[in-house]
Amino acid sequence: MPHPKRPSQTGASPFPPGSVLGLLAERTQLDFELEFYGKLLATRPDFADVLRAQACNLTLKGRMQDGLAVDRQLVTVRPHDPTAHYNLACRYALLKQRDKAISTLRRAVELGYRDFAFMLEDHDLDSIRKDPRFRKLVKDYQD
Repeated sequence: MPHPKRPSQTGASPFPPGSVLGLLAERTQLDFELEFYGKLLATRPDFADVLRAQACNLTLKGRMQDGLAVDRQLVTVRPHDPTAHYNLACRYALLKQRDKAISTLRRAVELGYRDFAFMLEDHDLDSIRKDPRFRKLVKDYQD
């Protein structure tokens, strides 16, 4: 005889609709993290690891302007972190802010970012890849 399926296997919540547990069961992990990290950053706005995670989550959620604010905050908290600057450059490129993307990418490279193979393939940078300033930046530092 087949075993009956638990509600979690059928996709139905085992909790009453509208209950606190029911609402929590309906939330996605991404939504949970966005809220959790947001509350954490409200008390610790300089928590670099949480800023990184929150920026990534905001991108996944399509909230690019909110992610830009978080990426800027991360660069403020970690001004010498080449990866933070690289991620900010990617955000600018995704938002089609080419001048800011190029100058921030240059800063990332000046600080030591050297994964040029990734940079040349990273789709976040598609909007600046054909820009002569991008090619010059790669040429100047890749050698």
